[in-house]
Amino acid sequence: MRDIQQILERWGGWAAQHNTAVNWSPIAAGFKGLIGAPASSRPSCCDDDGLIIDGCISRLQQIRKSEELNAIMLYYVHGLSKREIGRRVKTSEREIRRVIETAEGFIEGCLCMLGVSLQMDPEVTKQPDEESAHAGRKKRVRLV
Repeated sequence: MRDIQQILERWGGWAAQHNTAVNWSPIAAGFKGLIGAPASSRPSCCDDDGLIIDGCISRLQQIRKSEELNAIMLYYVHGLSKREIGRRVKTSEREIRRVIETAEGFIEGCLCMLGVSLQMDPEVTKQPDEESAHAGRKKRVRLV
């Protein structure tokens, strides 16, 4: 299973280099002055992966609420914290977390529906840890 947050973190690094085709205007959305210069030392993905994820982000822009796209762009591309985004748009950090989780789920669903494999898959695959692997198992009790 892929870790959508790692995928979007790498896509954000790629998109911050002005590679994204998503037509997102932070000024029109009321975010004038929020955006700083993109960081250059961020992890990034290859162009092929970036374009695939960019397509999913474009679907998010077409189908979902604009607040979800704004939150994804501010968090993953421009590197603002969830608390800072909430402060700037005058809403709670909890609401920003909910909005970002909803958008992440939508993007993850798009990637699943496409059925494509990304070049970064080996690096962003979630490994089940021992606790969660054993949590679903029931203990067998022997009655004597």
